Amino acid sequence: MFAFLPFLVVALALLGAVHWYVWRRLVRDVTAARGPARRIGTAAVVVLPLLSVAALVSGRAGAPFPFQQVVAWPGFLWLAVLLYLVLALVVGEAVRPLLSRWLARRAAVAPAAVAAPAPAPAPEPVPVPLPVPERTAEPATEPAEPGTEPAAETGARTGAVAGAPAASGVSRRLFVARVVGGAAAAAAAGTVANGAYGVLRGPGVKRVTVPLAKLPRAAHGYRIAVVSDIHLGPILGRAHAQRIVDAVNATQPDLIAVVGDLVDGTVENLGPAAEPLARLRARHGSFFVTGNHEYFSGADAWVDHVRELGLRPLRNERLEIAAGFDLAGVDDVAGESEGRGPDFARALGDRDRSRAAVLLAHQPVVIDDAVAHGVDLQLSGHTHGGQLWPGNLLAELANPTVAGLERYGDTQLYVSRGAGAWGPPVRVGAPSDITVVQLASKQA
Repeated sequence: MFAFLPFLVVALALLGAVHWYVWRRLVRDVTAARGPARRIGTAAVVVLPLLSVAALVSGRAGAPFPFQQVVAWPGFLWLAVLLYLVLALVVGEAVRPLLSRWLARRAAVAPAAVAAPAPAPAPEPVPVPLPVPERTAEPATEPAEPGTEPAAETGARTGAVAGAPAASGVSRRLFVARVVGGAAAAAAAGTVANGAYGVLRGPGVKRVTVPLAKLPRAAHGYRIAVVSDIHLGPILGRAHAQRIVDAVNATQPDLIAVVGDLVDGTVENLGPAAEPLARLRARHGSFFVTGNHEYFSGADAWVDHVRELGLRPLRNERLEIAAGFDLAGVDDVAGESEGRGPDFARALGDRDRSRAAVLLAHQPVVIDDAVAHGVDLQLSGHTHGGQLWPGNLLAELANPTVAGLERYGDTQLYVSRGAGAWGPPVRVGAPSDITVVQLASKQA
């Protein structure tokens, strides 16, 4: 607990600094002091991070599930908006001086063009004056000569061009702040809205062919539907699970592999949301291995529950598939804190290495153990493909493969981007997927 305290302090300090920056650029710089817009903006910058913190910690703290649902939507969505808002504002810092200088040059050119003297008219013949009757009083004002304008209108035209800010420095700064801030807010909102739509409409289906040297001819074309990181929770619930089940069943797979991070919550709260998984259909059945989030949510209880739903958990064990290869599964490395981590010797130690072996393991980081035990293909998830760009850059630091198929020695590793989302129900640059892995025999 105390070892975690410095990290928590740094995280809170960073969160505070980021929100101060957002408040400065989107509230202080664009609103009048003590005005209603300033007060509303300031309140939002205080309340939204509190909701985000509540969304992050309420599940682990055992808060009532209805409370988790209430704070999850605004709290998690704000984190996604905040990310792209800050990125857009940082880009805006480079645009700000360029826009300001352009407006200054435009304001300087406009008055000079208006004040330039008109060419002198050609001289006209002087008419002979006629006698005029005397008048006892002069009019208060003389009529304007034809072609002239009132002085007030002429002065107005010497200001900024229509649609541009006034020539004063204060007005120009306010105009630039509002343009840059508005553009940043629109870019962030549009990015998050598009990313949320991609998650809520459900994952797409990818198809990948993986040749295996040891796979018998009879197993050529065998299809495994790989589903990872569904993340049922306060936001993604039963409807999300049903969309995934429908998409998987439509591919008519021979085998279904659910490779961890099924849930973010307890069986008590999320059991009904997971019920559609009972309708998964495949010729050789559906299998499940734990992910790190199962160990945050009661892994043993979830293993029992998915077994009741018709999925077979593989907890450091192996079985022979009738098509002619071995299927093994290991517990996630997060289980080591409970004495239930991956046990490769138990799952793969005594197998016949002349047979092809497919391993289900949630995290790609165990690939070295898979190579050492002669695994032909490892199927994983966990990374979400980065989920929110540029999160893929961080994911690359912690994982050998972030998404897709790569080879490590004689072992191939396929990493799915996942069918759901953790935290913000948003994906940017890493669309969710269900992958149909079609095994190909080199003997065919």
